[in-house]
Amino acid sequence: MAKEHPNYLEHITTDPMVCHGEPCIRGTRIPVSVVLDNLAVGMTPQEITQSYPSLTPQDIQASVAYAADLARERIVLLAAPGQ
Repeated sequence: MAKEHPNYLEHITTDPMVCHGEPCIRGTRIPVSVVLDNLAVGMTPQEITQSYPSLTPQDIQASVAYAADLARERIVLLAAPGQ
């Protein structure tokens, strides 16, 4: 059974006047996509918070929870291997 996701709405916000409305970590101009990109290339949460001291481990966890919710809501067609 999956654990409950943290309430990412406490950590992520959108504002048309900040980063063109892209989802960002609340109180920063750090887009959620930057956090996810860093995780995707293998950075640890500790490395990310060292690079972006205004982030907390909870911000990173909220970014992952946000991405998980988006993945459930949208289907992206992927090419089969060899195509």
